[in-house]
Amino acid sequence: MRIAGLALPRAGLLLAWLALAACGGAAGGPAASSASSPAAAGACSTHPLTPSVTEGPYFKSASPERTSLLEPGMQGTRLRLEGRVLSAGCQPVARALLDFWQADVGGSYDNSGYRLRGHQLADAAGGYHLETVIPGLYPGRTRHIHVKVQAPGGQQLTTQLFFPGEAGNAGDSIYQPALLLSVQDAAGGGKTATYDFYVQAS
Repeated sequence: MRIAGLALPRAGLLLAWLALAACGGAAGGPAASSASSPAAAGACSTHPLTPSVTEGPYFKSASPERTSLLEPGMQGTRLRLEGRVLSAGCQPVARALLDFWQADVGGSYDNSGYRLRGHQLADAAGGYHLETVIPGLYPGRTRHIHVKVQAPGGQQLTTQLFFPGEAGNAGDSIYQPALLLSVQDAAGGGKTATYDFYVQAS
């Protein structure tokens, strides 16, 4: 499935975002984003934790450490995802572990290898970035990227990130507006997206 023509509306960065219960599946929520960095802006003293959602059947442990999931000849719209890992007190979580996995442009997961899978450690400011492609669709789900996030010595968060403006959001019981990416057109083509994770830190 080709998604080069995918229409993703521009979403402005917001200083606050809707926090939902970890197991609720809200449908048809606003295309808002948690992608701003209120800690950096001095606007945050406490913040709700990022909601957790199901891991799903396609997780594989021992993914390679890398910040780019791109490979030669890979089809799909390029996406640069970036943001920060922060504590509930809005403090950066250095060396937080982030483990990403996703479907390819055709909606398939690589279950025999590690294509479109990889982990990384956040930098000293809690920052991360990932080079990938916008995932394709498969029956019963809206477009999404899986991620596990864990502060050093903290509890592991398993969640998914969603794309704004997707018709499938309303029909996906796992979808939560609090997990929406902020997506914009990138200079030179492709898309950029931002999201800040708020996790329990020791």
